[in-house]
Amino acid sequence: MISIALYKPDIPQNTAAIIRFASCFGMKIHIIEPCSFSLDDKRFTRVAMDYMDINHLHRYSDFKNFKDNNKKSRIILLTTKSPISYLDFKFKKNDILLLGRESKGVPKELHSSLKYKLKIPISKNTRSLNVAISGAVASAEALRQNNFL
Repeated sequence: MISIALYKPDIPQNTAAIIRFASCFGMKIHIIEPCSFSLDDKRFTRVAMDYMDINHLHRYSDFKNFKDNNKKSRIILLTTKSPISYLDFKFKKNDILLLGRESKGVPKELHSSLKYKLKIPISKNTRSLNVAISGAVASAEALRQNNFL
């Protein structure tokens, strides 16, 4: 099944929104620590509501731990710094879509170490999409391609 991974998430409301949409589609969520907030944060629980209980949530102490525990999956970074559109990519059933921090993305070393990097084309007059929206857009395409929708 297609999964979503969050790299050191900053904003509780975005993380909660991602957990909520992923739960609606039966997707796993991988959280790469540390988070900038507690999963008990009221801003987080208000948006996540009761979806925390039905979602497959996996937490990792760092990126190495995450990568070591997901060796059978391709890790696909969503980034504004890729020439390849998510619409031109063939997703596989056990891909993991990696979302960077809202404030900083992923570190340069991590970015350069990943083989698969995709962008979501947007207007040239704008900088980027909200991380939760980016995750939802790319997830919908990955799920569609693999007949999960």
